[in-house]
Amino acid sequence: MADREDKNEESIDGKFYVDSQCIDCDLCRETAPNNFKRSDDEGYSYVYKQPENEEETEQCMEALEGCPVEAIGDDGVE
Repeated sequence: MADREDKNEESIDGKFYVDSQCIDCDLCRETAPNNFKRSDDEGYSYVYKQPENEEETEQCMEALEGCPVEAIGDDGVE
């Protein structure tokens, strides 16, 4: 399970975040490209934009559920 206290520093504040367990598998960026980006220097994903509509929220939830190392978190904060 993702740890908010260990989130990647680029992840913006809000409901979704990515922590340091990310293995750079690209699943979240493929599933929710409007919300996740890759840190090229560090080799991991982060949330660069919180979802702004139902479709983006669903895509972020799909990414969270599919993350192989459970590095994506949802703390419920809007």
